[in-house]
Amino acid sequence: MTSLHEPLPLPCGQVLPNRIMKAALSEALGDRTNAPDHRLERLFASWGSGGYGLVITGNVMVDRRQLGEPGNVVIEDERDLDALSRWAKATKDGGVPIWVQLNHPGRQSNPLALGHTPVAPSAVPLNLPGSVTPRELTSAEIEDIIERFATAAAVCETAGFDGVQIHGAHGYLVAQFLSPLSNRRDDTWGGDPERRMRFLIEVVRRIRSRVSPGFAVGLKLNSADFQRGGFTEDESRGVLAALAGEGLDLIEISGGSYETPAMMGKAADSTRAREAYFLEYARTARELVGDIPLAVTGGFRSRAAMEEAVSTGDCDVIGLGRPTATTVDAAEAILSGRANTLAVHQVRAGMRGLLGRLVDLKSLDGILELSWHTDQLHRIGEGLAPDLNRGRIATAVAMVRRNGTVSLGRKRGL
Repeated sequence: MTSLHEPLPLPCGQVLPNRIMKAALSEALGDRTNAPDHRLERLFASWGSGGYGLVITGNVMVDRRQLGEPGNVVIEDERDLDALSRWAKATKDGGVPIWVQLNHPGRQSNPLALGHTPVAPSAVPLNLPGSVTPRELTSAEIEDIIERFATAAAVCETAGFDGVQIHGAHGYLVAQFLSPLSNRRDDTWGGDPERRMRFLIEVVRRIRSRVSPGFAVGLKLNSADFQRGGFTEDESRGVLAALAGEGLDLIEISGGSYETPAMMGKAADSTRAREAYFLEYARTARELVGDIPLAVTGGFRSRAAMEEAVSTGDCDVIGLGRPTATTVDAAEAILSGRANTLAVHQVRAGMRGLLGRLVDLKSLDGILELSWHTDQLHRIGEGLAPDLNRGRIATAVAMVRRNGTVSLGRKRGL
């Protein structure tokens, strides 16, 4: 019977001190040049002393011309090596390993960056109001992005991070390649499930070839994108089977996208009651991945549910996301018995009757809730306590201000 306190050895040789992981949350705390600054150091120092077995950063981009949102840290080369090293050290001083989540937004780039044309596997826009039709990537550009992932991973190792996690979920570029809805290519990068997964496999292989054997390489993968005609659980299992021998050290299971935000808890009541939204899928994936440990993120709130998931072997690691934005030491609270259940804070849009006729309320609620938690990260980064009474209007204003300022600056294009 495995316990939450038990260390977890990884294939690369690293050993996680326990089974609770601070999952990625997009901090948007980079400076004007997309470098990490003191706010990220302060935020991650809090998580580093929070009792976690692993801390994963959020949304570090590999191309400064293509950002998911303003404030993303970007790693293209060693220009910010000193700042990156301070970020890693601030976390590791607490005795916790830290991995960098590497990402490319594809068509899911900042929607308020006026004049900017996103890129994607195919010219298919997001199914959200105001979305821009992306430009289809050329084969040469795809190869360039793969190399960018590998370069960023090598810089992370030099800076002192313990590993990287490839973001292959939540509708970003890797997930766009995997989905038949967003990847309508008929060349070597699309056309059937095998060719649609080629981009991800090449990213994994290129990164593994550029870092040392003891440096961890992880993956965040959707169980499904929960869209009719989209990436299915069967296709996701096919990806896992193909990656079983590619040198991964941890696979985190999540699901959904900002079109269908299952990862934000916008799921059926019966699914929310089970806490772990993607645990049933993880059970079916276990036999496909060999000795690669599995993490499940999404919905865990009670110590009882976390203990059961690990002790039964359904997963090896419990990922905590949003709760860590208001309880920075959530892992210590659970492991010490100080808390039996982590607090949940939900934000919903107002004027639901009117807005419901104009937009998908689940998507709007998901984006608003994401922004509310980002506001909390910004407060912690500034040395302030979380504001649990922050309302939806203040959240919406901050979201527009945070994202819309890019429209006033230099136009980015590719």
